[in-house]
Amino acid sequence: QVQVVDSGGGLVQAGGSLRLSCTASGLTFDDYAAAWFRQAPGKEREGVSCISWSGATTYYADSAKGRFTISRDNAKNTLYLQMNSLKPEDTAMYYCASGAELCGGYWNKQGHFDYWGQGTQVTVSS
Repeated sequence: QVQVVDSGGGLVQAGGSLRLSCTASGLTFDDYAAAWFRQAPGKEREGVSCISWSGATTYYADSAKGRFTISRDNAKNTLYLQMNSLKPEDTAMYYCASGAELCGGYWNKQGHFDYWGQGTQVTVSS
């Protein structure tokens, strides 16, 4: 049984930082690309960043470029998202996703991934 557990969210002031973590079990984590998505109230879930199985290739949404860094530690079956210079518009539920062979051209589409975490809330106050 595959389990994906997100953590690390919280309340932070604008300009602050948070690091999200996601730990997967029940799958061979380093067989798959992994990604972070987010969903704000009343909005669709959107892709934030994706990382290849090896960590060699990363992709970012324009809103995340230069501020967020995705990384992974395959020995710990863990995915990270370091978020710096946070803005109120970054407020959302953040979800970890895995189970795709590659990030590829569809990395920012929900249907590209098979396994999802339960989400961790990030709230950025102005």
